[in-house]
Amino acid sequence: MKTKGMIKEHVISDDLFAAAHVAFLKGDHWVAYNTIPYFLEKGDIYFFKAADEAYEFSDNNISEYDDYQVLHAYSTDELLKRISYGENLERQLANPDANGLYNTDGNSFTDALIDHIEQQQILNNKNVSIMNQQNFEYLKDNIKYLGFGEKQHDELEAHLKEGKESFQMTYATEVNKKPFEAVLNFRKSDKSDMVFLNSYQATLERSNGEKMEQTFYLNKGKGVTAKEAYNLLEGRAVHKELTNKAGEPYKAWIQLDFENKDKHNNHEVKQYHENYGYDLKAAIGKFGVMELDGGEKEKNLLHSLQKGNIQSVTMIAADEPQKMFIEANPEFKTINVYDDKMHRLDKEERLDLLEKTAVKELKEEGLINDNKESQELKPEMKNGKEVKEDQIQKVKQDNKKTAKQKTDKNDSLLPKKRVGQKKGLKIP
Repeated sequence: MKTKGMIKEHVISDDLFAAAHVAFLKGDHWVAYNTIPYFLEKGDIYFFKAADEAYEFSDNNISEYDDYQVLHAYSTDELLKRISYGENLERQLANPDANGLYNTDGNSFTDALIDHIEQQQILNNKNVSIMNQQNFEYLKDNIKYLGFGEKQHDELEAHLKEGKESFQMTYATEVNKKPFEAVLNFRKSDKSDMVFLNSYQATLERSNGEKMEQTFYLNKGKGVTAKEAYNLLEGRAVHKELTNKAGEPYKAWIQLDFENKDKHNNHEVKQYHENYGYDLKAAIGKFGVMELDGGEKEKNLLHSLQKGNIQSVTMIAADEPQKMFIEANPEFKTINVYDDKMHRLDKEERLDLLEKTAVKELKEEGLINDNKESQELKPEMKNGKEVKEDQIQKVKQDNKKTAKQKTDKNDSLLPKKRVGQKKGLKIP
């Protein structure tokens, strides 16, 4: 890029200063400004969202009157720091011998320049105030989105006005009668005066009195929410959109590994990516859950489970509706099931529930005889009907159980000897 004739100091017009303020609010933080003129007006500075756009513009606009330099700034205050602002001008105004236009009575040229400098300083102070207000609103939204409430606004505003490099705020509540606390960590950016919520340390006291702790790191105030942190510390899994080292987004189930910790004394995080093969809807579908209706109930159920919640559902097993609770279990590609008293079903109880559900589904599809004593597979199953192998096996196991029960009741499969009753009175 051409540098000959570049002026080291500039004065920025009021209109251009206002335009810069609007551009920064829109997120256009890459600036290409013309180094040739001393007094910069609209048309001498252009704003871009990306660096390559700014440099391309600079390279393509070189002439006798145009020589653009690229810089990066987040606010008008920072822009003034990056573009030298009239040091020579102030020196000339203060030195009568160096300023041929200066006289004791003053003149319109110097008065206008002094007014301009004063207006810029006033506008700059206003801009700092606006920037603080915008930062305040931005952090308020972060805190609300993360689930830390709206009762800390005054404290947050006070911290921002003090202009600290970093500060902390605490949050405490109860979730399901269990104490949950968080320490929120705020820090000023290295690139601007913007303050961000970078992380928080969450602590949960479980029902048995055990305290679980974890630090959750955030990206521009976004990441694991307070409720998700609670669920993770309870041992459940959460489905999140994450970002890899290349900045590319991906989705995965995450779960804390309470057996292992990293160098920062944080629990390691287990991840189950999409290619791991966990299908939450299919896992629920095996249990005859009524809320899996293809509509809003199903959508809300899946969303709640992805947040790591335990969700109340109604299951239909052996034609009887039962209130149950379920949670996602991506590691084993299934769901954990609890009864209405929050007792977690063991393996045998789950198999029994699955078997009853399988029989019901096969009945509804007309693939087994509707006979309480025997659930025989119909021959129509072979005529283009597809039935899961595990369901068939469960039906066969049920048949074996029924036969065994009959055997135990009669002690023998042979008919018992018939005993006739004689008429008359019994002789003592």
